[in-house]
Amino acid sequence: MHYFQFHRRELHAEGLPISRLAKAVGTPVYLYSHQTLVRHFNAFDRAFSALPHLTCYSVKANSNLALLRIFSRLGGGFDIVSGGELFRVLRAGADPRRIVFSGVGKTEAEIEAALRAGILLLNVESIPELELLSRVARRLKLRARISFRLNPDINPRSHPYLTTGTPENKFGIDIKEALSVYRRAARLPYVEPAGIDCHIGSQITSIRPFVAVLKKLKNLVSRLQRMGICISYLDLGGGLGITYRDESPPHPDEYARAVGKELRGFSGSQSPGGITLILEPGRVIVGNAGILVARVLYSKKVGRKEFVITDAGMNDLIRPALYDSYHEIIPVRPRGGPRKKVDVVGPICESGDFLARDRKLPPLKAGDLIAIMGAGAYGFSMSSNYNSRPRAAEVLVRGNRFTVIRRREIPADLVRGEVIPRGLDP
Repeated sequence: MHYFQFHRRELHAEGLPISRLAKAVGTPVYLYSHQTLVRHFNAFDRAFSALPHLTCYSVKANSNLALLRIFSRLGGGFDIVSGGELFRVLRAGADPRRIVFSGVGKTEAEIEAALRAGILLLNVESIPELELLSRVARRLKLRARISFRLNPDINPRSHPYLTTGTPENKFGIDIKEALSVYRRAARLPYVEPAGIDCHIGSQITSIRPFVAVLKKLKNLVSRLQRMGICISYLDLGGGLGITYRDESPPHPDEYARAVGKELRGFSGSQSPGGITLILEPGRVIVGNAGILVARVLYSKKVGRKEFVITDAGMNDLIRPALYDSYHEIIPVRPRGGPRKKVDVVGPICESGDFLARDRKLPPLKAGDLIAIMGAGAYGFSMSSNYNSRPRAAEVLVRGNRFTVIRRREIPADLVRGEVIPRGLDP
C-alpha cells in the first residue's frame, strides 16, 4: 500500500496536493512518501521478527541521504556496492556493524575504506578479490570478516537484465567451488570467513526461487561446519518484486513464513548465537513509495501516432527505455473525455526516450501534470545529465508538509569540475 491517493479529484502525496507542490518546486520532481517508506520497511522487517535477522536496505535502489537516515533510525542496516555508497550511509549515520559490501569490482581503496570503517561483512565475488583483500587486511593489520557471494545456478525468471544467479551472469563464485574457496580463505591470517551470500535477481514475484536457494545454502553450511568453518551469517540477498502493473508478488509475511519453514530444525552454525539471516530489500521498500511528477509540454500527431511530450525523459527515468518496463501514468487532475492511445515521451534526442508506448490515457493538454507511479526504486539513482539536462529535484512529503531533500540542479552544476586548458582561450 502507498499513500498517493485522490482527494477532491486531485492526486495527493499523503495530505499534500501535488499541484501545490509542483508549483512551489517545479517539474520534473521525484516525490517520496515518508509514511509509505516507514510502513514498507516495518512490514518487511517485522515479517522476520521470529528469526535472528538484519534487514540491510539495498542502497542502489535509492541512495538519498534522507531515506538512508529514515531506515537507519528504524534499525536497518545497509547493503552497499561501492565506496560512494559507503560514504553515503556513514554520512547518514549508519552503524558500520550493520553494513555489508557487495559488488564484483571493489577497488583497493574501497576495500581499505570498508576495513577501516569496521563494517560487518565484505561479500567476496572472486579469488583475485580475496587475494587483494587479504593483502590489504595484512597491511592494515585488521581482520576482514567475509562472506563469499555464491552463484547457485537458479533462474528466477525475471527480466534477463535483472537475473544475477546463473552461470551467464558476472556475479559471484560458482557454488560448486564453494568448499575450496572457503578452505582457502580459512588459511589466510587476516581473513575470517563468517558468512554465505547469495543474490539471484530482482523483481522476483515467486517464493520458489528463494526456497530453492535456501535449500542449497543449508546443505553447504552443514558441509562447511564439518570442515570446522563456522558460518554465522546467511545472506539471502534481495529481489522481492512489487506491483507495477498486474504482477502479484508475495507479501513479506509469506516470504518470511517460507524461509522460517525451511530453516525449522536446521542446526545451523557452531557459533554461540547461531545463524543470523541478512536480507537486502530495496525495490520492495522504496519502489511504490516514490513517484515522478512531470508536466505536459506539447501534444502532437505524426501520421497515425499521437504523442504527449513531457518535461521528464529517459535521463530522469531510464527504466522504460532500458527494460521496456511498465509504469502506471496518472493525470494529477484528470479531465473528462474518452481515453485515447498515445506515446508519452520526453525531450531527449533518442527514439528510445519514452515513458509509455501505446498507452490509453484520458485527454492531456499542455500544462497538465502527470504522475509516473512506482518510480521510487532505480529512478533518481539511475538518472543522468544526458543532453546536458539538470537532474530533477527530490522531495520528501510528511503529512501536508514537504522538504526538498535534493535541490534541482542548475546549469552551473553541469560543468562543475570541468576545466578548459590554457591555449583554448576565446
